[in-house]
Amino acid sequence: MGNHAASLARPVEIRIAPGFYADTWRRLRRSPGAMVGLAIVGLFGTLAVLAPLVAPANPITQDLNARLLPPSWGHWLGTDDLGRDLLSRIIYGGRTSLTVGVVSISLALVVGALLGLLAGFYRGWADSVTMRTMDIMLAFPATLLAIFIVGIRGPSLNNAMLAIGVINIPIFARIVRGSVLRVRQEDFVEGARALGASQIRILGRHVLPNALAPIIVQATLGIGSAVLEAAGLSFLGLGAQAPTPEWGTMLTNTREFLRDAPWAATFPGIAILLTVVGFNLLGDGLRDALDPRLRQ
Repeated sequence: MGNHAASLARPVEIRIAPGFYADTWRRLRRSPGAMVGLAIVGLFGTLAVLAPLVAPANPITQDLNARLLPPSWGHWLGTDDLGRDLLSRIIYGGRTSLTVGVVSISLALVVGALLGLLAGFYRGWADSVTMRTMDIMLAFPATLLAIFIVGIRGPSLNNAMLAIGVINIPIFARIVRGSVLRVRQEDFVEGARALGASQIRILGRHVLPNALAPIIVQATLGIGSAVLEAAGLSFLGLGAQAPTPEWGTMLTNTREFLRDAPWAATFPGIAILLTVVGFNLLGDGLRDALDPRLRQ
């Protein structure tokens, strides 16, 4: 009797399962690669936001008496062919390159997600027309299509962002369509229909939230690719125009001095490399963290 009373008096331990976001963050922290990617992206993002405070010099001020100086205490990464401080130009160039990546992928995400959502949910002629159009766009090499778009509209940073956004629309449309085709057959969607929910409510409250995981992963990976594509367009003279600091433009301006001043091209190239690797590592970690098949 005493043991029974003691067992009743003992507090019962109740474990509450972590929420979706808390569980995703916990799983993400377990991935060393994802943490390295997050640190790299966070570093470049912070430098881009605080560029006026952390850059040691004006990125467009020229000093012809300091042309192609090697790295030193006065110029940590050296100077370019016009005597501009490379560290300052890389910091400000990160602001330009990351802006291109975020804006272009946001455009592709919004348009592609909307097309994929409507095509996957309503099917029929809307699905056929949308997906055949996406197939035609995917048939063209992405870089060639971007060059074609910028060539028609004219070289500029805004047109480069538009072109990069357009070539990424089919990727998001196909991903969202595949997720919607899977989710629309679930019992909770059928239950919402049975309760009289409108089509818009079903799309916004039930279908889209359950298709967000692959969209987030692709957006993270896509930003890294967009930075690389923007650097390629700028390298060809179709992106950012002088004197705007941008990593691809910096490579173009210094390619004639690779033998005499290799640092002028090396450091912008390293910045592009680290940014793309950082976003790819973060995207891979998010893909594992958001995969429902890997959850306990």
